Amino acid sequence: MSSQPPPPSGPSPARRSPPDDAGPTRPSGNRMLSEEQIERLRQTGIRLDRAGRLWHEGAEITHPGLRRALLRWLDVRADGRTILRLDAERYAYIDVEDAHLIVVSARWEGDRVRLRLNDDSEEELDYASLIQADDATLYCRVRGDRLLARLSTPAYYALAERIEPGPEDSFVLVAAAGRFRIGQR
Repeated sequence: MSSQPPPPSGPSPARRSPPDDAGPTRPSGNRMLSEEQIERLRQTGIRLDRAGRLWHEGAEITHPGLRRALLRWLDVRADGRTILRLDAERYAYIDVEDAHLIVVSARWEGDRVRLRLNDDSEEELDYASLIQADDATLYCRVRGDRLLARLSTPAYYALAERIEPGPEDSFVLVAAAGRFRIGQR
């Protein structure tokens, strides 16, 4: 015979409702977080440096799958803040030093350019979005104009073969049956 105490009467602790002073609750009875608490949780401490490396609390994130996922989750809110977006409501903030992504390579397919990004995705160059920084670095818009990408040296040289002088000390890219002026950053 065991001398275990009898089970408690009333609802089990897991099913008790939170006290009235515990704050707002969801229909399931779980306590909701305040907007202030949610905003604090969205501060990830993740940083994306100019070289495209991800850092968390001073340590580089090197796991290939995690890096790829974080880069693919990059997005920008309407207010301009860069985020890691999981879905329409779930996101967290990330600090970006320069561009969101890096164009690791570019290749010509006829008169069109395909870009390979450092998140392992590919897309056609948005020709009208090309801009040049003071240090001659080229940037373009990617993911439907949502993010800024910096062209790596190999990608730059792939495009350079079809960059020509344009009007008023500018340059143009001859591609996709057009001449696209390269703007200034």
